[in-house]
Amino acid sequence: MGALLRLWRERRGLSQLNLACRADVSSRHVSFLETGRSQPSREMLLHLCEELEIPLRERNALFMAAGFAPVYAERSLDDPALRATREAVELVLHGHEPYPALAVDRHWRLVSANRALGALLTGLAPELLQPPVNVLRLSLHPSGLAPRILNLAQWREHLLARLRHQVELTADPVLSTLLEELRGYPAPAPSGREHEPAGVVVPLCLETAAGPLSFFSTITVFGTPIDITLSELAIESFFPADPATAEALRQLSGQAGRLAT
Repeated sequence: MGALLRLWRERRGLSQLNLACRADVSSRHVSFLETGRSQPSREMLLHLCEELEIPLRERNALFMAAGFAPVYAERSLDDPALRATREAVELVLHGHEPYPALAVDRHWRLVSANRALGALLTGLAPELLQPPVNVLRLSLHPSGLAPRILNLAQWREHLLARLRHQVELTADPVLSTLLEELRGYPAPAPSGREHEPAGVVVPLCLETAAGPLSFFSTITVFGTPIDITLSELAIESFFPADPATAEALRQLSGQAGRLAT
């Protein structure tokens, strides 16, 4: 347990004294916990997990290493107990139309998406659209969206940086394997501008049948989850970065509505 606690403290870039001050305990006590000279109470371990902002899945591992039962449940999204939250996710996705939005799990597998996103995925390799769909693979694979991304070098670096951060934080082997896979995909020649500031956000610029479209995105997560599945669920919503994109999406939505009727 002590080694895991020390690992999370170091991942957060904190010294023993920093953590002690944040948790309102002595640095000597933190040292004793990390070296195994003291065993924490369940309440103290919960407190330290909060201060270190440890994800719920990793908190369970820490509790088991300390000899306690896991604290947080992990349910399937099909579980009746999660029905209300699943409906909330669908409301958010569909309420975001005519702009694209999707929900993903911790391994970037697609959980759900709205119709606006589907309109941007036409013509992609069918094997990439077979469940479970990994949205990072779909984005960067040469048979996926990559050939249509006008700022591929910039967007690729942005996605790989997000994934690297997750790997460093969680050491998840599935994410590590995914990162190595994505790094192996063909990449555009470096322009030397990948690390330059990109305005206020990194945009996603796509070539589509409606012309070039430009988006920025936001991430939404549940604010107070006590279930592992919910804590790892994220909704990414794309917004038009310019008036032309907004108008094109409104027109595409209107055409889809007429076809549906």
